[in-house]
Amino acid sequence: MPAENVIITETLDESLQQFFTQHTFSQIGVLADENTLRDCYPLVQSLLPTHTLHEIRSGEIHKNLQTCEGIWDWLTQQCLDRKALLINLGGGVIGDMGGFCAGTYKRGIRFVNLPTTLLSQVDASVGGKLGIDFRGYKNHIGIFQEPLEVIIYPGFLKTLPQRELRSGFAEVIKHCLIADADYWPRVSQHTLEEQPWLDHIHHSVRIKSAIVDQDFRESGLRKILNFGHTIGHAVESFYLETATPLLHGEAIAIGMICESYLSEKYCDMPSEEVKEVEAFILQIFGHTDIDAEKIEAIAPMALQDKKNENNLIQCSLLDQIGKATYDIPVQVEDIREALLQYKKRLV
Repeated sequence: MPAENVIITETLDESLQQFFTQHTFSQIGVLADENTLRDCYPLVQSLLPTHTLHEIRSGEIHKNLQTCEGIWDWLTQQCLDRKALLINLGGGVIGDMGGFCAGTYKRGIRFVNLPTTLLSQVDASVGGKLGIDFRGYKNHIGIFQEPLEVIIYPGFLKTLPQRELRSGFAEVIKHCLIADADYWPRVSQHTLEEQPWLDHIHHSVRIKSAIVDQDFRESGLRKILNFGHTIGHAVESFYLETATPLLHGEAIAIGMICESYLSEKYCDMPSEEVKEVEAFILQIFGHTDIDAEKIEAIAPMALQDKKNENNLIQCSLLDQIGKATYDIPVQVEDIREALLQYKKRLV
């Protein structure tokens, strides 16, 4: 079952009305970016009590301390007190950064996530991980804190371009690979256009909630949710500083291919399953041409991964489709080797 604070609804008006009937706040602020302000805010504006609105610029490149300062300034200027509520209306960037700002403003005010992208609905808004990027490293500064509620409305997905939808699909794939082999055919035997998104949202939230309930602060089991992310975050961080940044799911797709390769090397994942995972991900996401010079820059970035201990890179890998393991030590050379193997798929 999903966590108690996660609501998946096809009747947003009824869910919001029930929420505000059950809770009282001194003030309400809504955080949005230019995309959600245009496409999603009109769907909720009349459903919310009196509130103030703050717009930030979209994109991972703005998930930093400078944007946080703007949010904290706004909260301060509006005199929001500790009985106030912040509503994060947006995707993973808004949820991560808005929650982080709420959790640190005046030592913490309550916040609600209204995730508007597939990525945030199936992953980012669930689990209480909040944070921002720092010095080019993904989610380097952050806290653990649960939102008061997460209200997932699949209707928001109609506002997304296909590239954003595809990006979120990477986390759907990941949840099958780490925890549910039986569900894998429902994902891997269909094109992107054929995917049943409502079913996938329920499935992903159920899997992630069950894992987080057992290990909220990621001391053990929760680390399996990072499959694909050790290399994926390094790739994403590198490309964030280029003229052609990758979306989170696009980088994680690369990471899952690379870490499936390492799973065969270190965890004896069957080679036919590695090939199956690789073929499906490449079918959906295509191939990013990462040249040798980029690989040399990307590989050492994994040394800053948050799961690392005692200067060892700790990967979450697969024993097989549907079964993951964690704290597998690998070297920078392994990261380089896996990326070179990915590069060869372009030939």
